[in-house]
Amino acid sequence: MHTLEALRAGKLAGIQRLDLAADLTEFPAEIFDLADSLEVLNLSGNLLSELPPDLTRLHKLRILFCSDNRFTHVPEVLGQCANLEMIGFKANQLTHLSGKALPPKLRWLILTDNRLSQLPAEIGACGDLQKLMLSGNQLRELPEEMVGCARLELLRIAANRFERLPDCLLRLPRLAWLAYAGNPFSEAIEKEVMAEVSVDPIDWKSLDVQHTLGEGASGIIYRAHRTTEQGAHPVAVKVFKGAVTSDGLPSSEKSACLVAGAHPNLIPVQGRLHGHPAEALGMVMPLIDPSFINLAAPPSLASCTRDVYAPDMRFSFPQLLGIVRGIASAVAHLHAQGVMHGDLFAHNILWNEQGECLLGDFGAASFMPVHDETLRQRLQSIEVRAFGCLLEELSARCDRSNDVLKELQHRCLHADASARPSFDEIRRELASLIVE
Repeated sequence: MHTLEALRAGKLAGIQRLDLAADLTEFPAEIFDLADSLEVLNLSGNLLSELPPDLTRLHKLRILFCSDNRFTHVPEVLGQCANLEMIGFKANQLTHLSGKALPPKLRWLILTDNRLSQLPAEIGACGDLQKLMLSGNQLRELPEEMVGCARLELLRIAANRFERLPDCLLRLPRLAWLAYAGNPFSEAIEKEVMAEVSVDPIDWKSLDVQHTLGEGASGIIYRAHRTTEQGAHPVAVKVFKGAVTSDGLPSSEKSACLVAGAHPNLIPVQGRLHGHPAEALGMVMPLIDPSFINLAAPPSLASCTRDVYAPDMRFSFPQLLGIVRGIASAVAHLHAQGVMHGDLFAHNILWNEQGECLLGDFGAASFMPVHDETLRQRLQSIEVRAFGCLLEELSARCDRSNDVLKELQHRCLHADASARPSFDEIRRELASLIVE
């Protein structure tokens, strides 16, 4: 984090990224001194409500973060910033987004946790838009013009006020990662599905919580020992934070995990947490063998919707086949339970060198309609495209190519959703491959 004093003293000359959180109520004019180098400007965590009308002087600006401020509208000057690709206004007080605020090269727009009730029709002209984060607003519909967002791949509309899933979403040819839980129409589905689920409660007092294993947007995972009649054994305990995340609501994540049930390629759940001192939601899971590691890292600012793999990451054909067979089987199982994962990325997959894998992180999971088979199939085809992206990434890092996998990948990524295979078809084709 940089300081205002260093900026004013001219000590930051030539930097490409500026991170400044200093309870700012006004945009520091000294930032313009960095115009010839500045590409990433992070002003999150301040008290700002306006940006200067001449922001375009920052002619190299590509990325702007203004989360956790006091903006009530997205400044229209952003639409005039010729090179601006990524905009983040999470957790402000936004009630208005003007079409004039959308820059021509926009690829990634984050408006999570605000008060927006509508989007401008002009968003349909954002032909380069790949990632749109709208969870935690007051939206009831999306403009029909959004069908023009032909490159949109990831969309989060969870925790809004939709009474039905917008039809325009089903006509987006590249959509692969969708989250819509926590809306009136999906809450009704969730309630119906959860009525059929029975999961044992695990009392907080039976857990000896030790240290933190990790932390994500929705919660914190702890290592603990659980005491049962058979003795004490190690477990992992996830305690949800309770606030809306970029993906959706922690309560929906918990429901999806419980509905998912048991499968050899899913991280299992032993039970739901009961009696937490702060009444927090939580789950208890077995500890995963340390031989399992993350398949990749989440997308970077540059890669946008593509995971980041280690530069030297390579897979043998048996390893690749083990991973994709396992994931296809896990997702087919989820769909049979009425759950769409919504975040089928390599960074949510654990694997080991034997090609064994586990799919986790249900933060973006949604419930598919119980009685509308046509809509279920359309939603499943969106997840098929996500699988095609995963297959493409793994195949590019495999020590040998395979014509069957290439053809399968091509079909999964087809722009016409109706031409994509089902996960049952995918499983059959993968099962037919022989490891030599």
